[in-house]
Amino acid sequence: MDEKKPEGAPEDCGGSCSSCGVAGCGARSDEAPRKPTPNDRSDIKKVIAVVSGKGGVGKSLVTSLLASEFAKQGKRVAILDADVTGPSIPKAFGAVARPVVDEDGMNPVTTPSGIEVMSVNLLLPGEDTPVAWRGPVITNALMQFWQEVNWGDVDIMLIDMPPGTSDVFLTIFQMLPIDGIVTVSAPQELVGAIVGKAVNLAHNLNVPVIGLVENMAYFKCDECDKRHHIFGEPQGAQVAEKYGIPAVATLPMDPRFAALVDTGAIEQYDVEGALAPIIEQIEQA
Repeated sequence: MDEKKPEGAPEDCGGSCSSCGVAGCGARSDEAPRKPTPNDRSDIKKVIAVVSGKGGVGKSLVTSLLASEFAKQGKRVAILDADVTGPSIPKAFGAVARPVVDEDGMNPVTTPSGIEVMSVNLLLPGEDTPVAWRGPVITNALMQFWQEVNWGDVDIMLIDMPPGTSDVFLTIFQMLPIDGIVTVSAPQELVGAIVGKAVNLAHNLNVPVIGLVENMAYFKCDECDKRHHIFGEPQGAQVAEKYGIPAVATLPMDPRFAALVDTGAIEQYDVEGALAPIIEQIEQA
């Protein structure tokens, strides 16, 4: 049954302010809902969400590489894997241990370089066990990860978001203190348009967009050292200019990505400064 539409709400109102992304609605209460806080053993200083308008563009890869780069700088880094139905963060880092529960909550799994990870896949019987959950169950699980995990002292938490702009997107952006988003695209015009959907929704929710990573932008030939644009000319700069995104970075099509993810060793990859503009913006956020 639909919830009762608040007085003064627009015609297409569904009656639920908690899942609405419309800013400036006259029916919305002036009093903002109280956001859930982490437990007493967690001090999270900055939260960055990594998003994409569609799947398959390398969002989880970018999350993993950013986390690894910050860890190399000596930052205390955590990843909350919000892609509940398609989690890939544990695989990328070779995380197979089960989270340990104590009297204060659940302790995240730690990677070789000290990155803390929490993902639904760490709680399932096997990595190929499907998660066939409805939206409210998924969002409740993510809120538990935020509130009940003993994250400890964290300089930067990266949230690997599911693709698209669904319930999870709204819940995370409305309930958690997101300091900014990094959006991920590939060099096709269609993907650039889909990036715009995520960027515009973030703006509606008053969340800053701090960077765009264009993945699979080129392939560098081992023999001639030339860059080949397999999917067409990169469009990241144009997309960033169109939507007012302050920083752009490009990543290549590199077979080492797949090899390191398959062996759980993504922390060993050297991006050679490719993500420096994004990292600088995150540090300033």
